[in-house]
Order: sequence, then C-alpha cells, then structure tokens
Amino acid sequence: MAKKAKNFKKSKTGVYVSAASTAFGAISVAKQARMAKNDNDTLRLIDAAVSAAAIVTGLAILYRELKRLGDDDVLLG
Repeated sequence: MAKKAKNFKKSKTGVYVSAASTAFGAISVAKQARMAKNDNDTLRLIDAAVSAAAIVTGLAILYRELKRLGDDDVLLG
C-alpha cells in the first residue's frame, strides 16, 4: 500500500493534486498577508512572505516534475 502511494506522488495525477493543494495554500497566504498589512503586523507579514516563497519554490519543483514526466504543454509551456 505504501509503495502504491509513493508511486501516486510521482504520477501526473499526483503532481496535479499537489499543485492544486499548493494553489489552495497560496489563497490562505494571500489572506494572511492582507490581514497582516491591515493590522500593521510586521511579524505576520514576514511569515506570509516566507510562506509565499515556499509556495513559489514548491510550484517550481512541481513544474520540474511535470517536465520530467514529459508533460511539457502544462503550466508554462
């Protein structure tokens, strides 16, 4: 069962699911940043910026994985 789950993460479907969950996280980070800016909360704003950087990195990794799987026409071309 664990091997099947590991193979799913490396499949195109698994990459798409990961990208969708990452995009959902981006919405949460955007809300956090907006609230922090409205409250003038520098620490929460820094946290949102670090989280946004992690999301960008995660999306770059997912894009690389899609290219590795041979799906070059998805996302950026």
